[in-house]
Amino acid sequence: MPNLIYVAVIFVLQYSSKGIFKSEKEIKGDCMQTGVGQSHAKIILIGEHAVVYGQPAIALPIFAVQARVTVTLEPALQTPQIKSTYYNGPLEQAVGQMQGIRRLIEQLWHALDPNLTPFELTIESDLPPERGMGSSAATAVAIIRALFATYHQELSQQRLLKLAALSENLIHGNPSGIDAATTGATTPLWFVKGQPLQPLPINLKGYLVIADSGQKGQTGAAVKSVQNQMMSNPEQTQPLIDHLGYLTQQVARNIAQNELTVLGANLNRAQLDLRALGVSNARVDYLIDVANQTGSLGTKLTGGGRGGCIIALAATQSAADDLAQALSAAGAIKTWIQPLHAL
Repeated sequence: MPNLIYVAVIFVLQYSSKGIFKSEKEIKGDCMQTGVGQSHAKIILIGEHAVVYGQPAIALPIFAVQARVTVTLEPALQTPQIKSTYYNGPLEQAVGQMQGIRRLIEQLWHALDPNLTPFELTIESDLPPERGMGSSAATAVAIIRALFATYHQELSQQRLLKLAALSENLIHGNPSGIDAATTGATTPLWFVKGQPLQPLPINLKGYLVIADSGQKGQTGAAVKSVQNQMMSNPEQTQPLIDHLGYLTQQVARNIAQNELTVLGANLNRAQLDLRALGVSNARVDYLIDVANQTGSLGTKLTGGGRGGCIIALAATQSAADDLAQALSAAGAIKTWIQPLHAL
């Protein structure tokens, strides 16, 4: 598989744009050159779990939570070096949770630099891992952008998404593609399994508070649980899935027509369905209750559930600040506020 993906990386680089590669002499002249790449988090606004069964989902880019990668060519080094929260040391020795990222960097390096000039690559990310915010995809997008910037290569959005999708295959095996697309996107995305992602219009004034429960999401277990329910009790489970699909269609209209209050009500209804499916847990439910008692217009889990993050809707910056403070006091280990008019 790695060899096939390496060939795919070369194909994307060589055939999606012609005449972009520098000569060895030009690259030697770029030693000590620095390139920077940035990306952002994503959340699922609505449709998680139902999307597995053919219903739509809506993903939002979250610019308030950023990832940044800096690459500096360092010819005096013996081998590329990585600096990050999770690993510091030679690229070739990065293993474990860094192994997929290492393979992505190695393959882009071999494709972009015929001299294989060593470099220092620094990863700075505010995205918590395993919280449904697209941490690995955001890191991959930032790495791709940084390496292309370092070598002064053109990087279209189409090529970025292709390379990011390849990197997610390296890291996760067979992802949906929604993380890579949304962490590199500037608009909400409409996602239906097996269909191309579509940008969604948004005209919404309000604020979204994201709160980290402090528990890793249990996506695999939650998906398996819903699957078991679909097999053992389809009469009760299928209507919940169908209703989530209906609510997602309503939410698409809400965000396009600035229907903030109705949007909040639909998010609350979606949470009731998710709770009935068994993909919430006591910690998530508690934080949702705190948000609702503090005046949230609508609150739900986001992502796989059984941990991870919740989202809460507010009309004003002041109301969003109050929600963030209340959630922090209730034990959320981190909160972020995303102005919806900035999407």
